[in-house]
Amino acid sequence: MLDQRDVVVIGGGFAGLSAAVALANRGFRVAVLERKPALGGRAYSFADTETGDFVDNGQHVLMGCYAETLKFLDRIGASGQLVFHPDLAIEMLERDGRAGVLKTAHLPGPLHMTAALLRYRLLTPRERLSAMIAGLRMLRMHRRDRARLGRTTVKTLMDVLGQGERARHCFWYPIAIATLNEDPELASAALLAEVLKRAFFSRRSDSAFVYAKVGLSDLYCPGSVRMIEASGGLVETRAVVEVLEFGGEGKIKGVRLRDGRRLQAANFIAAVPPAQLVRLLPEGAGADPFFVHLGEITSSPIVCVHAWFDREITDAPFVGFVGTTTQWLFNKRRIFVDNGERANGYLSFVISGARKLVDAGNEELLDLVTGDLNTMIPASRDARLLKALVLKEKQATMAPSPECDRLRPSVRTPIANFFLAGDWIQTGLPATIESAVASGHAAAAAIAARVGESVPPA
Repeated sequence: MLDQRDVVVIGGGFAGLSAAVALANRGFRVAVLERKPALGGRAYSFADTETGDFVDNGQHVLMGCYAETLKFLDRIGASGQLVFHPDLAIEMLERDGRAGVLKTAHLPGPLHMTAALLRYRLLTPRERLSAMIAGLRMLRMHRRDRARLGRTTVKTLMDVLGQGERARHCFWYPIAIATLNEDPELASAALLAEVLKRAFFSRRSDSAFVYAKVGLSDLYCPGSVRMIEASGGLVETRAVVEVLEFGGEGKIKGVRLRDGRRLQAANFIAAVPPAQLVRLLPEGAGADPFFVHLGEITSSPIVCVHAWFDREITDAPFVGFVGTTTQWLFNKRRIFVDNGERANGYLSFVISGARKLVDAGNEELLDLVTGDLNTMIPASRDARLLKALVLKEKQATMAPSPECDRLRPSVRTPIANFFLAGDWIQTGLPATIESAVASGHAAAAAIAARVGESVPPA
């Protein structure tokens, strides 16, 4: 007879590892199976041997409101690897040379963000006041009429709130694109409202930007493996699960791997993207109404360009570009204090919702990004490019459209011992690291409840 405390987790990213760690912490024995050569899923990093820098596959930013993620990192002993920027200060540049800074004030939340908006020089005083009122109206809709927000796109919401073109392009749309990874004409207004409520209109500490001193993979993968193995579990990479196998009573009895092995357990978590999940389902299960629409959940890409120059380009830690294809610049030498003394500059550029660019060539993308940089920061024209890496994540996140948001499944499935986790599971959040970890903790709690236990808060 199977031990009810044996669990198989398919997928070794934030969702799968956070679920496995939560269960291991409770004494469950967990086997994590990751198909790739390394853990990390779509949130990983690697060392660049030429420069000595670590490179994230995308510019992943944590925030102070990421309660589930910060608790997970604390549980695996990784909190000391985090750098907190408590005072949010984002410089926004326009093509004509105008600049504005969104800088929080030393006031309790949400007044800290109200002050930041009221001092934002890219908008006129009248536009700032209008944007502040619009934010309050959005939060009221979030409390009282979420169904309407759930049917509405960000662009349509801006129409409803009476926001003009400058307010949209200098304030609302940069936030929406950065947090949702989607064009405002397609993105869900409900998801934007949830982000704004949690990150910018709650406690002052919630709006802090949080970075890792180490590569993203090093931040959470080794500590997770140690906890899982200490509880008698195992973590395997290059472990390709081909199918889930049904047993008696309509439950999953095991998984079959590509190498021919079969692994049995009492409970299973699939922490994989929707398309991969569909391929894993046993014959006939995909026709269940719960699973039938998973293939309709689409994705949105991100392009990230890492560039090293012979000098520092700017002393700002992060800069938003208004009116260019490139949306954000992250100055790695300024974000991380211990990198600040290096002679060269290391910048990371982000283009979110990059549907029209993800298939472009690397040279074309590099030329586009450096052209935008030269336009927005003319001093960069004197710098010499030493090295560049172009990274494309074609399925970076779930497309956060109202339609896809409605299709997101719950952690619990109709199969009693089968649970889901992932940033695309219905958490009320867009597909972020916080959403992934929240789903992992929810899946762990559901398994513990199934065997008659409860998992303490993550």
